[in-house]
Amino acid sequence: MIILGVILLILGILFGISILTYIGVVLIVIGAVFWILGATGRAVGGRRYWY
Repeated sequence: MIILGVILLILGILFGISILTYIGVVLIVIGAVFWILGATGRAVGGRRYWY
């Protein structure tokens, strides 16, 4: 999710499409939150591990 967010962010900046930039930032933030929660051992969405 973080990688997809970074790709969309870069594409949004390069092509000047603001919606891609916003979606990229949102995906990066959500991915980072899930990563932090998973690293602390908390279950996210009923799952302890995301594959």
